[in-house]
Amino acid sequence: MSKLLDPRNWASWRPFGLGLRKPNNYLELLKAFRAVKGRRRYAWRVLTQGTCDGCALGTKGMRDWTMREVHLCNIRLRLLPLNTMPALDVSVLRDVSGLEGRRSAELRELGRLPYPMLRRAGEPGFTRVPWDEALSIAAAGLRDARFGAYLTSRGVPNENYYAAQKAMRALGTNNIDNAARICHSPSTVALKQTIGAAATTCSYTDWIGSDLIVFIGSNPSNNQPVAMKYLYHAKKAGTRVAMVNAYREPGMERYWVPSNAESAVFGTKITDEFFGVNVGGDIGFLNGVLKHLVEREWVDEKFVALRTTGFERAREAVEAQSWEELEALSGASRDEMLRLARLLAEARSAVLVWSMGITQHTFGEDNVRAIVNLALARGFVGREHCGLMPIRGHSGVQGGAEMGAYATGLPGGLPITPENAGRFADLWGFEVPAAPGLTATDMIDAAHAGELDALISSGGNFLEVLPDPGYCREALRRPRLRVHIDIVLSSQMLVPSEGDVLLLPAQTRYEMTGGVTETSTERRIIFSPEVEGPRVAEAWPEWKIFTELAARSRPALASRIRFTGTPAIREEIERAVPFYAGIAGLSAFGDNVQYGGRHLFADGGFQTPDGLARFSAVPLPALERPDGSFMVATRRGKQFNSMVHERLDGFNGATREAVLMSAYDADRLGLPDGTPVELRSGERSYRGKVLRAPVMPGNLQIHWPEGNVLLDESRRSPDARIPDYNATVTVRRA
Repeated sequence: MSKLLDPRNWASWRPFGLGLRKPNNYLELLKAFRAVKGRRRYAWRVLTQGTCDGCALGTKGMRDWTMREVHLCNIRLRLLPLNTMPALDVSVLRDVSGLEGRRSAELRELGRLPYPMLRRAGEPGFTRVPWDEALSIAAAGLRDARFGAYLTSRGVPNENYYAAQKAMRALGTNNIDNAARICHSPSTVALKQTIGAAATTCSYTDWIGSDLIVFIGSNPSNNQPVAMKYLYHAKKAGTRVAMVNAYREPGMERYWVPSNAESAVFGTKITDEFFGVNVGGDIGFLNGVLKHLVEREWVDEKFVALRTTGFERAREAVEAQSWEELEALSGASRDEMLRLARLLAEARSAVLVWSMGITQHTFGEDNVRAIVNLALARGFVGREHCGLMPIRGHSGVQGGAEMGAYATGLPGGLPITPENAGRFADLWGFEVPAAPGLTATDMIDAAHAGELDALISSGGNFLEVLPDPGYCREALRRPRLRVHIDIVLSSQMLVPSEGDVLLLPAQTRYEMTGGVTETSTERRIIFSPEVEGPRVAEAWPEWKIFTELAARSRPALASRIRFTGTPAIREEIERAVPFYAGIAGLSAFGDNVQYGGRHLFADGGFQTPDGLARFSAVPLPALERPDGSFMVATRRGKQFNSMVHERLDGFNGATREAVLMSAYDADRLGLPDGTPVELRSGERSYRGKVLRAPVMPGNLQIHWPEGNVLLDESRRSPDARIPDYNATVTVRRA
């Protein structure tokens, strides 16, 4: 990595970008320092001795395995209070009517859940119950019941996921799902089908020195800030960065990396080439790029012939799609498609990175297949500085699916079939259901229809993460038992029920005896030790809560379900998931193992039955946009998952009620900045204020989760069952 100053990449000659719109990263340090007053020594130990529980880039303390520099991002700083705060004053829970209408941030700031609490139907609030009574109530509610369990990715380690899914299967159900369902499940489906592995094929170090990195529907400046340091070094090494998106993200235009002197002072120009596409128009654009590669014979014919199958079908599919169709869908010209095709053709190496701008559509699986087609056409898999990277926004997402906490998969990502169920029945000593279970969205449907007797939610908040909060609220009211396992309060806990509602306090990853592990985006399984500090006395590790529930519901299986601690869980994971070999030996800070090595498929074979990667014939989605309407996408601002940290996004000046609109559309409709507007989609409506932004004409962006009121809960992708986080709307002055 070059240590010389390089003004060609500077964002500005103004020291520290003074007077320019950008986040104040040093102010974040001060805010974090104030937020953990009285617990600063513990907070420092969490930062320096624990594995990051923010995004899935996965640092050990404030270091990683890519560069010898300090890593510390705003997301992790904002999570510090959550991991170190004391217990709340339980008097506020005696009558929860006083908490109605409070924002989620206000509920979190009240403090940690101190001990188990119960609210019976018709009662105004919660009262304390002993753990033994709470577990007995929950076990009775699960016995001979129709139920499901959902785990968020909020810092949840592999051990919790593994124990939870095993416990649910001991109870006779595959109705267990996790947050991967609503972020990267289309990536899981499409990558499994095309290359045989649902994980990134390269490592972060491959960014630095690659000829080209293409971000498609991904904004790491907001969602994975640590990644911007890699991009700084990539730009220093001569890497070009391209972005395909409906919005020209300011944080991807220029970024000030606070822990690097050159970037902190002068900033870094990140994106070299921007390609604007409509919301939902990615397939039109990507297929157009492939069409150019084929027509100009820019395909790596040797790679395609030796290592892939299905190319002729993919070629015929794009040849049959007219340029007029591709342009109309994508909103981009064929010349723009040619520009990216030429960049790919001239690059000797490239990494294609995508996130939820690609996956959260009814055709999310096809979006990913279209990206895979481009990588295969140019042979950008299995070698240095090349790869497919579905970048993960949460530290628990990659491991959640691989541990089997998935309605459609068993440990190791194996599909749920009689044969695979039999394999785990032999390992665990009890029968394992042989048919897929209810996904997270299916559970809410079942609860709404009165077909779910009990629901367990470990973290998360259905009222904020799923479309149509009113529909979710009605669904949450109907089960006769809800069990909420969490660190802090959330608004879904306060929804009155026709039955019992239990609150069970969980430990953070830093509190678990024996330590835990997480799996990063680059497939690195990283050990995170227990960190010395204050404790919430009655908080339990989630792995113990789930296994104890199952053991009490099925006493005959208790000895096969319970674990003595996290080391025992890791030993069983190694037996259950062969490619996690080495996890049992992780026991000290910094210990890690990267399954598959730096590159998957470096040996020339893919993890498919015949060892060949598969091209896909990707059809164009049937998107209809009536005249005068807009496509609206939901975006992230100053937040982590649904946890909103600030009303104002420092990158673009957008408040939470902002409706990002192109200057062309705002002028056409006579809507100055700040104009109150109403967005309508059928009977659904949202009120916000216009903010001009570099958005593609005909497209809008609003913040998530506030914009979920516009979304149709019934719109989901066919295979992954991910909700569609976009809508067609009309706009009028409010």
